[in-house]
Amino acid sequence: MPYRAPLQDVTFLLANVVGYDQLHKTPRFAEATAEVTQAILSEAARLCEQVIAPLQRVGDKHPARLENGIVHTPPGFGAAYAQIAAGGWLGLPASVQHGGMGLPQTVATALNEMMSSACLSLQIASLLTQGQIEALEHHASDLLKALYLPKLISGAWAGTMNLTEPQAGSDLAALRSKAAPNGDGSYAVTGQKIYISWGDNDFTENVCHLVLARLPDAPEGTRGISLFLVPKFIPDSAGNPGARNAVRVLSLEHKLGLHGAPTAVMEYSGATGWLVGAAHQGLAAMFTMMNNARVGVGVQGIGVAEAAYQQALAYAQARQQGRTPLSASGPIAQHADVRRMLAHMRAEIFAIRAIALANSVAIDMACATQAPDWAARAALLTPITKAHGTDIGVEAAGVGMQIHGGMGYIEQTGAAQFLRDVRVTTIYEGTNGIQAMDLVGRKMLDGGAAALHLLQEVQDGAEAARAHLPDLAEPVWQAAQTLRAATHWLVAQDMTDRFAGAQPYLRAFARVLGAHYHLRAALADPAARTALAEVFIHRILPEHSGLLAQVQAGAAALYALGDQELMT
Repeated sequence: MPYRAPLQDVTFLLANVVGYDQLHKTPRFAEATAEVTQAILSEAARLCEQVIAPLQRVGDKHPARLENGIVHTPPGFGAAYAQIAAGGWLGLPASVQHGGMGLPQTVATALNEMMSSACLSLQIASLLTQGQIEALEHHASDLLKALYLPKLISGAWAGTMNLTEPQAGSDLAALRSKAAPNGDGSYAVTGQKIYISWGDNDFTENVCHLVLARLPDAPEGTRGISLFLVPKFIPDSAGNPGARNAVRVLSLEHKLGLHGAPTAVMEYSGATGWLVGAAHQGLAAMFTMMNNARVGVGVQGIGVAEAAYQQALAYAQARQQGRTPLSASGPIAQHADVRRMLAHMRAEIFAIRAIALANSVAIDMACATQAPDWAARAALLTPITKAHGTDIGVEAAGVGMQIHGGMGYIEQTGAAQFLRDVRVTTIYEGTNGIQAMDLVGRKMLDGGAAALHLLQEVQDGAEAARAHLPDLAEPVWQAAQTLRAATHWLVAQDMTDRFAGAQPYLRAFARVLGAHYHLRAALADPAARTALAEVFIHRILPEHSGLLAQVQAGAAALYALGDQELMT
C-alpha cells in the first residue's frame, strides 16, 4: 500500500502535547510559527510520499554494490537525493549563515520520521549529512566551515562518520587509526574503519568523512582521540573537488537488511585530513554528531514502526477470514486479537513519537535559551528516544508480520523488509544497552534531579486531569510515583547494580512518559484521543511495575550465576 505521512498526529502533538509553541516565543525561533511549520511539513510529506516511498522496495531488490572501486547505488536513489537536496531539506536546522533554513530541530525530527517511513536506506544518507553539518558548525574552524558547510547543506557533498574499527566497537579507547602532521596544517590519516554507512555513493560530487584517529603525542584511552575531516576529493583553490584523496572503499558488507544503503569497510592510507576541534578532544566533537544521530536513529525506529503499521492495517482491513464479532464473514481487523495488535501498535507509535518530539523541543529550547534545565531535559530524553524508539520499531515490525500471518513471511509482501531493515537501529549509534547504561549512569550524576523534575511534571499533569479524566489520570499519577521511588533507589546504588537494571528502567520510564503524553492528548481532544489513551494507559502502562521490580532486583543474582550454569 502507498505510504501516507502521519501529518495529523504530528501537527496535533506539536500544537497540544509537546510544547512546540514555546519555540516561536524565543528570538532564536521566532519565525517557526505553527503556520510556517505546517506548510513545511506538508511539503515534506509530499516529497516522502511521492518521491522517496517508491524506492523502499527498489533498494531491497537492487542492493548497492561495489564494482571496480566504484559504489553503485540502487536505481532512483540519486534522483531522489537530488530532490531532497534541491528542496533544502538537508539544511533544515542548519544556520542561515551557510545556506541553511535555521529551523528548529523539532521540525527536522518530524521530517526524518517521514523519510524513515518512506525509505530508511536512503534516509540514512540524509541523516549522516545533517549530523556532520551540526558537528562542523559547533567545532570546525571558520575556514573549514566556509568551505564545507555550504556544500554539505546544498547536498552537493555528503557526510559520513567513521568511528568503529575491527578491534574497537563500543570501546573507542582501543582505536588505532593514526594521524601525523603534514607540516602545512593538514594531517596524514592512516587506518581502517568498518560499518561506515554510506561510505561512498555515485550521486554527490564529494564525500566528506569525519574520522577519529590518534596524533603521535596522544595519551592512551579516549582522551587521546582527535577528529579529522577527510574528503574523498581534496578541494582545490576554488573549493571544488580536486585530487583524489588516499581513501577508498575496500568492500561492502552483506547485511540482513538496509540493502539499498552501502555499508563500507574504509581504508585510509595517509589520506589528507584537517583537524576538527582541539587536538585530543575529538570524542567530544564527534559526540555532537552522535547525539544528533541518536535522536535521529530513535526516529528511524518510529518511522519504520509507522510504515509497518500502515501496511498491517491495510492488510487486516482487506483480508477476509471467518466469522468475527461484528459480522458473519469479515476482515481480520474485526477479530479481537488482531484488533489488540493494531491498537497496541497505534498506541505505542503515538507515545514514542510524542517522546521524540518532546526531546527535540528540549534540544531546541536549550539552544534558544541556554538554560541548563532544558539542556538536562534534552540529555535525559536522548537515550530514551534512541533505545525505546528503535525497540518499538523492531516490535512493531514483528507484530506487523504477525498480522500478515503466513504472508508476512513471504518476501513479496514487503512486511519482512521492515523487520530486516529496522533491526540494526537497536545496535548502531550506541547499542540500546549502552543507551540504558548512559541513562542510569551519566544522566543520573545529578542525583536524579532531571528525572525527578520530569516526573513531577507528569504527576502535576495527572493531578490537573483528575477532574476531567479520573480513570486515566489516577494510574498515570500512581505510575509516576512508583517510578519516582525506583529512581531514588537507583541513584543510591553502585554502578553495577544500576547497570543490571538499566534496560528495564529505561523502558519503564518510556512507559510512564508515553502515558503522560496520551493523557495530555486526551485532555486536548477527548472525543478523538481518549480511546487510544485508554489502550495505552490500561493495557500497556501496567508493564512498568514488573519492569521496576527487575530494576530493584540488583546485580547479585546475575553474578551468582556462574560460567558453568551459563554453559549448561
